[in-house]
Amino acid sequence: MLRLTALDMVPADLQASVVTIGNFDGVHRGHRALLTTLVQRARAEHLTSVAVTFEPHPLAVLHPDRAPKALIGLEDRLDLLEELGVDITLVLPFTLELAAQTPREFVEEVFVDALHARLVMVGRDMRFGVRNSGDVHTLAELGQEFGYDVAIVDDVGTDRRYSSTDTRARMTQGDVAGAAEILGRTPEVHGVVVRGLQRGRELGYPTANLAADATGMVPEDGVYAGWLVRDNLPDSDPDHRMPAAISVGTNPTFDDVHRRTVEAYVLDRDDLDLYGESVRVQFVQRVRGNTKFTTIEALIEQIGHDVDQIRDLLG
Repeated sequence: MLRLTALDMVPADLQASVVTIGNFDGVHRGHRALLTTLVQRARAEHLTSVAVTFEPHPLAVLHPDRAPKALIGLEDRLDLLEELGVDITLVLPFTLELAAQTPREFVEEVFVDALHARLVMVGRDMRFGVRNSGDVHTLAELGQEFGYDVAIVDDVGTDRRYSSTDTRARMTQGDVAGAAEILGRTPEVHGVVVRGLQRGRELGYPTANLAADATGMVPEDGVYAGWLVRDNLPDSDPDHRMPAAISVGTNPTFDDVHRRTVEAYVLDRDDLDLYGESVRVQFVQRVRGNTKFTTIEALIEQIGHDVDQIRDLLG
């Protein structure tokens, strides 16, 4: 997949295309229904499939106080689009200047002049242009003028609408299993392993601590069953994806209530040196919330129970 980060990077020899547009945060089941249809239509008509997206999220520029937490980082978003077979992804830097464009200006500059769109495929509730003044009807009216067709694609093969907003709500509640239903895959956080306070090792359960700049939405504080996936190992390697007990939040037992961390203990392993590695921590099910224990012995006993329960959950 060709990854472009500006309009002037679009190849001058680009022929006619099938285009869609959206934030695609999480690339959930609804997004995938649209993107899969886009790719299929483009291939059937021998056209180029193009996904137009934005970075950062428009609300991060227009209303920073209301900006949602990204479900996944930009690179992971692009990787998922590539897996779906999209030929080109155009990541437009979202700026106040872009936000001020009228629907007509946006369509003419992006869809017509740059991408030579023959067909634009969108969801029914898409909005675009200054103050979200454009909708599917606007898009269709402009299509008649500029010579492209518009196709509306609803969530395919489902009896519900999938949304990034609903996914974030599930994650905020710690319902990672519910979030996985919407995403169609296990929610995850992606980052580099750094040195922590090493309390887990002292307790007999050494953990991999993710750096503070890890990407992806961290769920509600608590203990989770999940997986630790190592980016630098092939899928065939038994140490590529390992079962893990994951702790999210602060450490109230040690009165360390200001540092919110994500740390994963790989079950029954104390021989791993993961410092500096890029890993994915995947959340399968919440086991319990965070608790302040009165003694270290009580904490160790509870961790043992957690590990046993998580081992059973993951099989």
